[in-house]
Amino acid sequence: MSVRYPRPLRPGDRIGVTSPSSGVAKELRGRLDVAVRDLRARGYEVVVGRCMDGSTHISAPAAERAAELTDMLTDPAIRAVVPPWGGETAIDLLPLLDFERIGRAEPTWVVGWSDMSTIVTPLTLLTGVATVHGNNLMDTPYRTPEGLTSWLDIVTAPQGEPFTQTPPGRHRSTGWDDWTRDPGIRDLTLDAEGGWRRLDGTGDVDVEGRLIGGCIETLVNVAGTRLLDTRSFAAGDDLLVYVEACEDNAYSICRNLHGMRLAGFFDRAAAVLVGRTKAPDGRTLTQDEAVLDALGSLGVPIVAGVECGHVPPYLPLVNGARGRVVHTAARSEIVQTLD
Repeated sequence: MSVRYPRPLRPGDRIGVTSPSSGVAKELRGRLDVAVRDLRARGYEVVVGRCMDGSTHISAPAAERAAELTDMLTDPAIRAVVPPWGGETAIDLLPLLDFERIGRAEPTWVVGWSDMSTIVTPLTLLTGVATVHGNNLMDTPYRTPEGLTSWLDIVTAPQGEPFTQTPPGRHRSTGWDDWTRDPGIRDLTLDAEGGWRRLDGTGDVDVEGRLIGGCIETLVNVAGTRLLDTRSFAAGDDLLVYVEACEDNAYSICRNLHGMRLAGFFDRAAAVLVGRTKAPDGRTLTQDEAVLDALGSLGVPIVAGVECGHVPPYLPLVNGARGRVVHTAARSEIVQTLD
């Protein structure tokens, strides 16, 4: 299956906003309004869907969420779909989504991470359409740290033109911003230092492949099914597989990664990128040790501390893009090319 890219967004294009998982509580609507205004200020038309309720963990019944997402992805007037954030149970949409119909439609950019990995990763694997694992709509008003790229810059980039991202060397150690009190906040709090780390040994890393991956806690639930089958994806290319833990302790992450490996998800991996996490260690097992226990036998470079996880700042990765990862004592970077 070859990778297909939606055409780059341009001013005047329409962006659809829907919540395939969790919606937005009333007290956080101010932040949503700021994010939507930012998109409109860049010249885009924004359509906010009906599935946005934030009073429970789901924005609407599964059938309604699936229908709205499908309608947006098959509407030729909508060029990108972005949710406010992830959530908890997007998995209930999977049996309701018509991936064949979506795959026949003109490709549309879909952005999302966390629980949205449950949707965007299978979407790329089943249809070949590239998706963006990156900062969601509610994070969009933040200024992008030097070295990184926002999802908006990615979806407007010319196809075939590479872009490079480098770690800023700083991240947030604790807490979250209070969007209820200050919905317009634009500066990320990056109060701790830290860069990429090689877990499997020493030596320089310079490896290429197609990017695919997402949130461990959500993807493990579809491992071994056609929804997470990497065997026929981008045939002929190695894969750069990225994974990140949201909140599960090291024992659970260890079990989950073992299960994903046994299901074949890492079979074509030329390297594994591991997102920085605030998820807890176990009493006798750290998060790093959990990754090595499950994936060390792959015999490929494992690079941790990558900004593709739940810890700000956010480094968007394009599922399906051709990537090159370089990690040495002097520099760390990932180059992505939409080809």
